[in-house]
Amino acid sequence: MTPIFRLCDEHITRSAELDPVDAVYMGISGDFGVSTDYGPEGHAARHDLIKSTLAELDTLEPTSQDDRRAADHLRERLQAQAAWFETGEQYRDLSSPFGLLSTVRDSVDLLPTGDDDQWRRVAAQLAAVPEMLASWQASLDEGLSRGLVAARRQAVEGAGQAEKYAGTHDELIASYGEGPLAGELAKAAAQAHQGYVDAARYLLEKYAPRAAERDGVGPERYAVAARQNLGADIDLVDAYEWGWGELRRIEAEMVEEAHAILPGASVDEAIAHLNATQYVVGSEAFLAWLKAKHDGAIAALHGTHFDIAQPLHTVDVTLAPGSTSGSAYYTAPSEDLTRPGRTWWPVGGRERFATWSELSTVFHEGVPGHHLQLGAVAVAGDKLSRFAKFSWVSGHGEGWALYAERLADELGWHTEPGTRMGMLADSALRAARVVIDIGVHLDLPLPDGSAWSFEKACEVLRERGRAVAHTVHPEIVRYFGWPAQAISYKLGERAWLEARAEAARKPGFDLKAWHTAALDLGPIGLGNLRAALSEL
Repeated sequence: MTPIFRLCDEHITRSAELDPVDAVYMGISGDFGVSTDYGPEGHAARHDLIKSTLAELDTLEPTSQDDRRAADHLRERLQAQAAWFETGEQYRDLSSPFGLLSTVRDSVDLLPTGDDDQWRRVAAQLAAVPEMLASWQASLDEGLSRGLVAARRQAVEGAGQAEKYAGTHDELIASYGEGPLAGELAKAAAQAHQGYVDAARYLLEKYAPRAAERDGVGPERYAVAARQNLGADIDLVDAYEWGWGELRRIEAEMVEEAHAILPGASVDEAIAHLNATQYVVGSEAFLAWLKAKHDGAIAALHGTHFDIAQPLHTVDVTLAPGSTSGSAYYTAPSEDLTRPGRTWWPVGGRERFATWSELSTVFHEGVPGHHLQLGAVAVAGDKLSRFAKFSWVSGHGEGWALYAERLADELGWHTEPGTRMGMLADSALRAARVVIDIGVHLDLPLPDGSAWSFEKACEVLRERGRAVAHTVHPEIVRYFGWPAQAISYKLGERAWLEARAEAARKPGFDLKAWHTAALDLGPIGLGNLRAALSEL
């Protein structure tokens, strides 16, 4: 192991020791404890680790191309993380529905439960939830004292999310049965549920009255967030204008697709027809449909456009009835591959599930999207640094997943009625995200000169982004509370498509070989993506 790879390895281990919850979520092997300190001292320790790792990295010289790539990626990611700390984001780290609350809660479901020792770990982590949420509140209190506050909307939504989490571990505990740890598990779950209730009360009664009324974070904070999510510094005003143009292009294609579904129909009429005809009823039927589509995608791709490693032939498809998210999401396999990759599908109170609009999301979250991409990293062996295996660049990762949706269309997989319209609607949603996210946080005017508001953002996402009704509110809350993440999909897809087009101009271009080589590189910031892919 080279000194640079050793430093990457050491940074992951030390990071896991300082943040055991994130270690569980990321699937890092090892026993690092059960409780993360989200208070000011815990944040200071993580910031110090970043600074010391960067200082040591500056003393090391790469000895190979793999070394150079590992060093470049480590430096870029840590510099972006350091900027987050330096703008005081740790003292206003409050976002819904994805954020610290969901990380703490979902990490429990990701713990192994094969024997009583593993169940004891589950009990310990559940019992630690109140302490962890109290430490988080200490950081938020510090932010209030410094004038570094999150938006009131995020506090109110976070309170509602925490309230809904109370009781959501009961199903997991019930699955243990009547064994010797049943009482301990029940007690720990009750403690966790009380922790959520206390957090909800804090957010609603103490934090929300002192939180910021403005949803947007402004240019300085947004630039830091964009660098963290994209791995690049971009012209945000140009990206805003590009987003509007891309949205209009997709809308024109949707008109053509509507005519193919029902001759002479408008897009609204075609979608109404699909909603009335292309669906399954009941969560069990939806889960069966999802599993069949995940398995079918793996079977269709393996040996043709990708060589899929055997451990990745399984995706754990999971319904998430307690989730407050408006959209599906993915968690990667554990480092030792004992925990498979998992797709999570919020139910949103539905009994009827429109399959025409979900198929493209299967390709995004599963194969050839996140499961293939993050799975390739998990099975990469010594080719990638350990830091690369456990770091994430949203522009790279979400860009690939959106590219995967486009690839599925190119491969002719939209054979069922309306599923191509579903793909286009998803693409319109991602273009709408670009304009909403940048427009709100930078306070840029809409094309008609009007200003953004929560209601206007919901209207654009619903009418121009074609978002499904039950997802509109949580999606907009998400964009407002997680600046610059929403733009990573479309801007990342743009980067991937441009890189592929450049590669395809070379003699002897082979798409399967290019896909394999591209994924073997691991995560890369968009600022370095084209250069790295041009070397393949």
